[in-house]
Amino acid sequence: MEQSLRFNLDPDDQDRVNRLCGPTNSTLKQIEGALKIKISNRGSKFKVKGNTQNTLAAEIVLKGLYQKLEKKIDVPPEEIHLYLREVMNQDSSTVISGDTSNEKFTLKTPKTLVSPKGKKQQQYLDVISKKELVFGIGPAGTGKTYLAVASAVNELITGRVEKVVVTRPAVEAGEKLGFLPGDVSQKVDPYLRPLYDALFQTLGFKETNKYIENNVIEIAPLAFMRGRTLNKSFIILDEAQNTTQEQMKMFLTRFGYGSKVIVTGDLTQIDLPKDVKSGLIHALDILSKLEDVGLVRFSSKDVARHALVQKIVEAYENFKS
Repeated sequence: MEQSLRFNLDPDDQDRVNRLCGPTNSTLKQIEGALKIKISNRGSKFKVKGNTQNTLAAEIVLKGLYQKLEKKIDVPPEEIHLYLREVMNQDSSTVISGDTSNEKFTLKTPKTLVSPKGKKQQQYLDVISKKELVFGIGPAGTGKTYLAVASAVNELITGRVEKVVVTRPAVEAGEKLGFLPGDVSQKVDPYLRPLYDALFQTLGFKETNKYIENNVIEIAPLAFMRGRTLNKSFIILDEAQNTTQEQMKMFLTRFGYGSKVIVTGDLTQIDLPKDVKSGLIHALDILSKLEDVGLVRFSSKDVARHALVQKIVEAYENFKS
């Protein structure tokens, strides 16, 4: 059933209303597209027309974003997208006032302040702060790796750890390293590039390279971890779904006193041979109930990238072969 809903945004602040609407009403168009509604306004007086439930959701979103803009210059499209998902999934106006809870989870890094986008990312950072071993499981675009790297950088610059190690199994998309040109470092570099990118965004290009040269940050294929023990280190295993059981056991027994380990992976993107069971699945089966182990499962609803990425993930999840 369609209805027209009218409401005012308080306090009446034309500059904030303009920032809410976005350049050429881009924010309003994004909300209209997501909720299948029509929004019009004169200053802070808004009218929303559409499905009853969706018009109520639009009021919650607009009022919530308006509150956020009291402290922020703007709200980027990806944050609006995730906020829309929260409101649509919760059917509750309690999310309007949820912005301040982000502050205690904000990570300070040399290049940027990293704040969680949505309650699942808040939960992830909270678990990382409390547990020595954390599994972050879910699809692409949910922030698993980026937040893990930001947490590592934050702990490094505050002196809580002395070394950061980030690693990946060098097996992806069915490709073999031997077919790639170059020496060993050139062969594995493409597989580790997403980890470099996350470090550059949070630490900066020059600082990252300086730390790598001084062996304070180490980025290496998983095979390089064998036979080592790492004390007071922040260790990240990315793309863990592509580890074998033996590799996962080897990795999880590498960390020593004062260390923290984050394992991230997407169980829908396993590129191992069909007769090889993923070490990540095996580890979750036997470790997820241990008190000292944290587990956060993301879903397509938590995708923080372009809205189309979420639709793609959901389409694959729903596809019946």
